[in-house]
Amino acid sequence: MIAVTGANGQLGRLVLKHLSNITDTPVRALVRSPDQAQDLASGKVTLAKFDYDDPESLPAALEGVSRLLLISGSEVGKRVAQHKAVIDAAKSAGVGFITYTSLLNVPRSSLVLGAEHIETERLLTESGIPHAVLRNGWYVENYAGTIAAALEHGAVAGASGDGKTSIAGRDDYAEAAARIVSGDDLSTRALELAGDQAVSLADIAAEISRQSGRQIPSQNLAEEDYAGVLIGAGLPEGIAKAIADAGRGAAQGELFNGSTALNGILGRPTRTLANLVSEVLGTS
Repeated sequence: MIAVTGANGQLGRLVLKHLSNITDTPVRALVRSPDQAQDLASGKVTLAKFDYDDPESLPAALEGVSRLLLISGSEVGKRVAQHKAVIDAAKSAGVGFITYTSLLNVPRSSLVLGAEHIETERLLTESGIPHAVLRNGWYVENYAGTIAAALEHGAVAGASGDGKTSIAGRDDYAEAAARIVSGDDLSTRALELAGDQAVSLADIAAEISRQSGRQIPSQNLAEEDYAGVLIGAGLPEGIAKAIADAGRGAAQGELFNGSTALNGILGRPTRTLANLVSEVLGTS
């Protein structure tokens, strides 16, 4: 049996869709509130309560599971403790293989978002459980708000300067995770999953300009100033600072990688910025 944590999240739901298409192996969707995820259940997918903050309950939910997809938690600052609880429970339950969704270039990452991934990768190594680490690049969907704001205010703002960020679609990463956790290769390895395209602030502005017929410039801001813009737009301070810090890292090349591993796993091109801009503009 394959189990998927965070199965009711945006990535988790897409993973379940792909698993249903590519494997006949039963799947257990691990969710915090099964009552709110009943639509995930099917002839192949069953639900189980799985609360990261209740470690003692986790091993029972993993009974009979041979492979586990550990989708990194969404609560920045709590993820190391939560991931440790899951890894410990997997070891206790006899799970034979773990796939983990990490971040691009984690071994050399200075990003705030990278620190907990670095620690989780260390915990996986120490567990002794064979595992595949999927170091995902930036979701192109993360730029949906940037595009909308650019159309409203007339400029693409950010803190990444001329730095290129490797992008792919959330569904691309979901399919890759489904294929790795259900695949034949159960060796311990780390995969840098960069998309086919890498973009800078200027590239984003140029694509919006091309599709909208307007002249949209890019505006590079200091990290602190960009965080302030994001907070002013309504983002929680912690998230705003993490995004601005990611921009700082991107300016230094930390969110770019030339790997073609993602394309190789999928056997097809990954989602592009042009596709997202078209979607936001309603012309797709």
